[in-house]
Amino acid sequence: MHDLAAQLLRLPPSCGPVRLVGIDGHAGSGKTTFAGQLAAALDGAPVLHLDDVATHEELFAWTGRLLRQVVEPLHRGEPARYTPYDWTARTFGPSRELPAAPVILLEGVGAGRRALRPFLARLLWMELPHEEAWTRGQRRDGEAQSAFWDGWVRAERRHFAEDPSRPFADLLVRQCPEGYEVLKGPVGTPGPDSSITHGDGPSAMC
Repeated sequence: MHDLAAQLLRLPPSCGPVRLVGIDGHAGSGKTTFAGQLAAALDGAPVLHLDDVATHEELFAWTGRLLRQVVEPLHRGEPARYTPYDWTARTFGPSRELPAAPVILLEGVGAGRRALRPFLARLLWMELPHEEAWTRGQRRDGEAQSAFWDGWVRAERRHFAEDPSRPFADLLVRQCPEGYEVLKGPVGTPGPDSSITHGDGPSAMC
């Protein structure tokens, strides 16, 4: 994980002074957990969860708000301020500041959409088949969220049919029994190695 973090820090900035790194994949594919471990390896890099940007009515129609509240200020070298959505109260909460840090992780379904790719230093895709990812997600959220998941699956299928992310991924991330395996994605990245592998425990790549 620290090798991947070092690679990201060596990239040129992609959004003002920021290296904006997208972590995309199907719902339930482990994006949030991976982003948390990568952020720790980056000495506490900020993570923006797209669950805070989406809403019940706008599962994927949040591009304009994200560009206005986050991408455009960061591109100017300014801190961003966004209003996270409260999924229980079904309304937006108090605004949060997102500093123009060296690396910011953008995590969630749709992080690699075409409107965001010009601002990404790297796009990572969590390599887990959609049926397996959705089963994991539904098991995690329980029966109470079954109706939401029915609507989500239809919306996610439609989103990726219209605006796929995986074909544009620089790196593919596979979860292993301990850690992760990171391979070149369909776009590929410069460098001599086709994979980044370690076996030093659960926070390392396997």
